[in-house]
Amino acid sequence: MSAATDDAPAPAAAVLAALVDRGLTVAAAESLTGGLVAAGLTAVPGASRAVRGSVTAYASEVKRDVLGVDGELLAGRGAVDPDVARQMAAGVRTLLNADWGTATTGVAGPEPQDGRPVGTVFVAVAGPGGRSAVRELALTGDRGRIRGESVRAVLELLLSELTENVGAKDTEHNGGN
Repeated sequence: MSAATDDAPAPAAAVLAALVDRGLTVAAAESLTGGLVAAGLTAVPGASRAVRGSVTAYASEVKRDVLGVDGELLAGRGAVDPDVARQMAAGVRTLLNADWGTATTGVAGPEPQDGRPVGTVFVAVAGPGGRSAVRELALTGDRGRIRGESVRAVLELLLSELTENVGAKDTEHNGGN
């Protein structure tokens, strides 16, 4: 667990430090993680400086009606899909007026869903300027492990995107390497 707190996943403190250093905010859209991303972030002292809020969108109707995920996409491919994850991240970013949105959607088990095996997870982030990234995970273990690894993966993806953005901004402002 994190050096900052025993309740937060390891990358949560690093993500929050990066966000606060840059004056940015984050919001989470969660399906299979059911609020664990938000819980991990808010377990870090000072999280209120960067965390806008979260939406637990477990039902497809909530993904569609609250987060703005395309209904035809959901009907055609199901909720366990990279484009659904990307739209969830963009939707929560807009809904909660955050600089960055994160999303988790997948199959924690015990049964397959939408033709996808247990352990199939998509995590996504959406940020300024239309920037987004999606990562597919093929996780093993029980429901708790799959959910915990999904939290870690989405936070690591966000940290990676924040780090890449900083490098690009530094290069732009400092005239390159």
